[in-house]
Order: sequence, then C-alpha cells, then structure tokens
Amino acid sequence: MKLHSVVVLLQCDSEIQRSLASALSRSFPFVHQVESVGELRSRIGKYPGGVAIMDMEKASFSDVERLSHDFPAASIVCTHRCADEEMWTAALNAGARDVYSSSDIPGIVRAAMTSCTSVHSAAA
Repeated sequence: MKLHSVVVLLQCDSEIQRSLASALSRSFPFVHQVESVGELRSRIGKYPGGVAIMDMEKASFSDVERLSHDFPAASIVCTHRCADEEMWTAALNAGARDVYSSSDIPGIVRAAMTSCTSVHSAAA
C-alpha cells in the first residue's frame, strides 16, 4: 500500500541514503533526497504532513526544534549511526517523533509509515 505523503531524506552516508530511498519508495510515492538542512526545510515546507528523516550528523538539535516548530504537521524521524541514549532523548525532546540507528532501515521505514498514518488519522 502506497501512502500519499512525501518523505524528505537527509543522510550523511550516501549508501544508507540510497538504501533508505529504495525501501521508502515501496511505501511512499515521493521520496526526495536532499543534501542540506536548508534544502530539507524548503522541501518539507511544500508538503504539509510530510515526513522528514534527518541524520543527526547533518542536523543539530536546534534544526530539529525549528523544523518541528515551523512545520508542526510534519513528522520528524532522526537517525544516527551510534546508539546514544542521551542524544536520542535530546532529539525526541527537540521534537522528533522517533529516533533510529541509521542502519535500521526496516525500523526507519516503519517509523515513517506510522508517522504518516497518525498524521493523516488526526487530520481526518
């Protein structure tokens, strides 16, 4: 089942970005790969209710907080290559809906799908 939302993907590892984009494209009709937080903000601003998947090696907690504040209908899923409980808690406190290891492709896809489904259910 394809969801109607858009995913904007910012990852520092190009191999992970390609793998995530491929996996996400099975569930989402539009997956935009971006290279910077500025480009992510521009894309997510065009698609209310979209999902932003951000690598914490390319974004800061303040970026997550601003994105969450400026685009409250967007869902933010943060990733990082290291499992760091304090960093993950800080990302959640900044406004991320969920946080996953960058290598957990199935978990990230599930989080994006769940985020998208809950946003659309709340809007209904």
